[in-house]
Amino acid sequence: MRRTPLPPALPSTDRTRHRRLREQGSDKRAALDAILAAGFVCHLGVIVDGVPMVVPTVYGSDGTELYLHGSVASRSLVASPGATVCATVTHVDGLVLARSVFEHGVNYRSAMVYGVPRLVTDPEEKLAGLRCLTAQCAPGQWGYARVPSRKELAATSLLALSLEEASVKIRTGPPDDGTSGPDADRPVWAGTLPLTTAFGALVADPALGEGIAPPPHLLAREGGRVG
Repeated sequence: MRRTPLPPALPSTDRTRHRRLREQGSDKRAALDAILAAGFVCHLGVIVDGVPMVVPTVYGSDGTELYLHGSVASRSLVASPGATVCATVTHVDGLVLARSVFEHGVNYRSAMVYGVPRLVTDPEEKLAGLRCLTAQCAPGQWGYARVPSRKELAATSLLALSLEEASVKIRTGPPDDGTSGPDADRPVWAGTLPLTTAFGALVADPALGEGIAPPPHLLAREGGRVG
């Protein structure tokens, strides 16, 4: 596993350079870390049998690498070693409703991570990577439920993707046509329609035995915001 901390600024490469809406771009690694920390599902773009495929999968970030679960992506890596992939994470914070449809938009936080992934084969790193992934999805669950056996570890595909090369874009605030432009004085309501996602109440497995109550770390997630 990588141990050297990454620089605080994201490098500007041909893939990550902001060409459109540059004012929404950020070169701060802290912004990337915050976007990744707020979620647990990414979309991984890979080439499978010569055809592009975008695979939704859970992930875990340790600040230097993104650990990804997925057999389809690992099959792609085996078939095309050295091929670059792209992992994206997006949080939608609301609709931007302007005075004209042309100026409508979305408030969002988005990250794209590029790189050549590696298949994690070392049992210790695979266990640590799965723990990182589990902690991203359900903090506290790793120490509560049974951990994977050796057989389960051997049957699990885990990828590691460096966070070195990434692009971040963030949009916040009201519409852009309220202070200037031909529609500034148009008598049309304009503003934002916020969007939030939250966990609901826990639903017990029907096969759960009597007297088994949810652990505190799961109860604490009820009603909590996602993203």
